[in-house]
Amino acid sequence: MSSKNILVTGGAGYIGSHACKALFHDGYIPVTFDNLVYGHSCAVKWGPLEVGDISDRARLDTVMNKYDPIAVMHFAAFAYVGESIENPSKYYLNNVVGTLNLLESITVHGIDKFIFSSTCATYGVPTENPISERHVQNPINPYGASKLMVERILADFGLAYGLRSISLRYFNAAGADPDCEIGEDHNPETHLIPIILDVASGIRSELKIYGDDYDTIDGTCVRDYIHVTDLVEGHLLALHALERGVKTTSYNLGNGHGYSVKEVLSAIEKITNKRLRVEVAPRRPGDPPKLVCDATRANEELNWQPKYSKLPIILETAWKWHLKKMNERDNR
Repeated sequence: MSSKNILVTGGAGYIGSHACKALFHDGYIPVTFDNLVYGHSCAVKWGPLEVGDISDRARLDTVMNKYDPIAVMHFAAFAYVGESIENPSKYYLNNVVGTLNLLESITVHGIDKFIFSSTCATYGVPTENPISERHVQNPINPYGASKLMVERILADFGLAYGLRSISLRYFNAAGADPDCEIGEDHNPETHLIPIILDVASGIRSELKIYGDDYDTIDGTCVRDYIHVTDLVEGHLLALHALERGVKTTSYNLGNGHGYSVKEVLSAIEKITNKRLRVEVAPRRPGDPPKLVCDATRANEELNWQPKYSKLPIILETAWKWHLKKMNERDNR
C-alpha cells in the first residue's frame, strides 16, 4: 500500500473530517476509522472509510494490515464535559482503555508516529491566563482527566516502545471549512456557537447562559475560539515534525484571545442581524471561568500561524455552514 496512508480515528467527526481534507490536499491518503456513533459517513470525502470501534482489537489489526499506515491521528473520543461528570465510566472506557487498545495495535504493527487530540481541559482551573504548556495539569472533570491519562500513557510508550507522539492541547474548536464542504454537526449539540446559530435560525427558542456571575469582563465564561481549519493545520505540522524525527512533546493550539459568552452572542447577533432571546441559568459543574491559550511554542517550533484568528471570520464560516445544513434538510 501507499507509504502516505494516515489512519485517522474519528475521521468522520467534526475535527477529524477537516483533518482528512487537510491531509488529502497535502498529498497523504487519510484512512478514516470511525464507529459512526457521532460521526457522519457523508463527511468522509477524501479517503476510504473503515467502520469500527477502537475497542475492537481484531478490527483495528485488520485495518492496520490492509493499509499499513505510516502514522495515526487520533480523534476518536467522547468529549462532553457534563456527560463525563454524570457517566465517568463511559469516558474512561473509551478515551483511556480504547486508546490503550489502539496504541497496543499500532505498536505491534511498527507505527512510530502518533498525533493525539488532547485538550486544554487537562489544565483544569488555571492559575494564570494565557495558559502555556508549563502550566500544571490538574483537570476538574473526567473528560480532561481521561485526556491527561492518555498523555501519560504516550510518554510511557515513548520510553518503552519508541513511539513518538505529539499531543495537541487545543482550546475551543469553532467555525467550518471555508469551502463549506464540511462543518460542525453534533447530536446532541453542546457547543456555544452552533447553539446560538440554532437560536438565530429558529431551531431553538432561546440561548441558555450558564452563569453570569463569574469573575470575568461581563460575568460570563471566557473561552479562546480557534478555527477548525487552523486547528487541523496544527495537526499537519505536527505530522511533518514527527517525520523529521521530533521526539514526544505537546503543544497548545489557540488564538491567544478570549471572548465571553455575551461577546460571542453579540457578534452573532450582528452577523445574523437578529436580536436573540437569552435565559440565564445556574453555573454548570466543571466550567472554569476563563481559558485563554498561549501558543508561543507551536508558533515558534511548528511555525504554526492561525489564518482565521478573528472572531467575526470564525462566526461567518459557521453561519454559512449552518445555513447550508438547514437548506439541505429543507430540501430532503
